[in-house]
Amino acid sequence: MAKIVVITSGKGGVGKTTTAAAMGMGLAMLGHRTVVIDFDVGLRNLDLIMGCERRVVYDFVNVINGEANLNQALIRDKRCDKLYILPASQTRDKNALTKDGVGQVLEDLGRSYEYVICDSPAGIEHGAMMAMYYADDAIVVTNPEVASVRDSDRMLGILSSKSKRAETDAEPIIEHLLLTRYSPERVVRGEMLSVTDVQEILSLKLLGVIPESQAVLNASNAGVPVILDAESDAGRAYQDTVLRFTGKEVPFRFIEAGKRGFLGRLFGG
Repeated sequence: MAKIVVITSGKGGVGKTTTAAAMGMGLAMLGHRTVVIDFDVGLRNLDLIMGCERRVVYDFVNVINGEANLNQALIRDKRCDKLYILPASQTRDKNALTKDGVGQVLEDLGRSYEYVICDSPAGIEHGAMMAMYYADDAIVVTNPEVASVRDSDRMLGILSSKSKRAETDAEPIIEHLLLTRYSPERVVRGEMLSVTDVQEILSLKLLGVIPESQAVLNASNAGVPVILDAESDAGRAYQDTVLRFTGKEVPFRFIEAGKRGFLGRLFGG
């Protein structure tokens, strides 16, 4: 049976879809059959970041409504044959996602895949609730700013009370913290929260720290998961994150400010 992993946050724009694409690609590159599902009905960004938007014929809602089967809707990634994408609908209402329909799709996928990554919309709207309801693991994505962390704290309460596991008194969802757009230099200047600050507020085990990087935007615009950019700090940080998620012991990088040279100290650069 597949492990169902929801990528969630309380606030929009923190990098959930970037993370879903990176995690899906990273797990597939390690040899795990993986599918990434876009739960953001009405907007649909996952296919753009994965570079397969022109190949979308059927979507998640078509499958739930019986208008297409999974084989028709799933898109195999051209770069890795272990990775598949199930896109969201751009034309339907979010209420088209039903608990029974989502559950049936996840059950069907569980027979063929090792990991199902659920790319959740932000906040607590219907699509987000559907994305996390069946989750085994949750990766809570947050930026190192007070509003983002506060909203993520609220999501933790919902994960612990509104999931199927909570309703059936099963083992709770395993929660992981992913900190994105992190800049050690800005932490030193007091412009953002530190890793320790965020961990103290959320009390979550740290899965990864993704540095602030132009490479993320460049990769998104090119339709390439940033984890494939092994030359970038962000790409390497996502590679580390995937390894930790699979149980490997990997030291954290990109969380300490680099030492400035003489001219940098002299001119404040």
